[in-house]
Amino acid sequence: MAIEKDAAQVKSQGQRVADSRAMEVAARVGLCARGVIYVLVGLLAVRLGFGGDSGGKEADRSGAVRTIAEQSFGRVLLWALAVGLAAMALWRLSEAVFGQATAGGDTWTRRLGSLGIAVFYAVICVGVVQSALVGGSAGTRAGDDSSKEYTARVLNWPLGRVLVGVFGAVLAIVGVVIVVRSLMRKFEKNLRTGEMSPTTRRIVAGLGIVGGVACGVVAVMTGLFVLLAAVRFDPSQAKGLDETLRSFAATPVGPVLLIAAALGLLVFGLYSFCEARWRKAPEHDASADQP
Repeated sequence: MAIEKDAAQVKSQGQRVADSRAMEVAARVGLCARGVIYVLVGLLAVRLGFGGDSGGKEADRSGAVRTIAEQSFGRVLLWALAVGLAAMALWRLSEAVFGQATAGGDTWTRRLGSLGIAVFYAVICVGVVQSALVGGSAGTRAGDDSSKEYTARVLNWPLGRVLVGVFGAVLAIVGVVIVVRSLMRKFEKNLRTGEMSPTTRRIVAGLGIVGGVACGVVAVMTGLFVLLAAVRFDPSQAKGLDETLRSFAATPVGPVLLIAAALGLLVFGLYSFCEARWRKAPEHDASADQP
């Protein structure tokens, strides 16, 4: 009984930390960092859609980091971005350990989702820190190269083909879920909409719908490419964000679809800033499962 009591006390203390003001600040800072990344990715992809070369940078997170590194005080900006990404990872990790501060937020599916997002942003944070340490973009790698390399490694594992296929399928399913939830405006449960004017609420809702759908569609396409790599046992079929976006230009509608996806990612970045501004405090928070 004493052990159970001690465990309950530890869990209670951990839950208070997860729902604390510090975690609320971490969430808002992390959302701002997410916004910066997606706005820059969107801008790079828009340039690709209009026939530009994006200055030799990929339309993905590594390209966004290179763009920041090239600015005045680039190293300072990179460290600021790293702090924001670390805050995002820490916030999601607290949700994975202690559960999300909402009804049903203690389920294993939500914990697992939060853990996946925490790992995702921690990896990006490490790449940004590497760039900041070398004073430029040398610490970053193209997302497409990383995708192919990691896929090739896993394919050579025992049951690697199955693992890659499952990962691709899960990613595609997650993308579909994001699209559906965005169209249903589920993200509004996370926001203090009562503090918004009717016009502001319509604008934020529009940003959330368009941005969420764009992210979901890109996730579906990326997942399908990974699944194709497993089916064909060919890691070159796996594509990062940059190649996934470029593949849109190969459709019958040409660069129009690429530009639409690029603008959608940019819009999602703008929505991230809105969420950082109007997100509910932890004790009233709702589930957030957008990337």
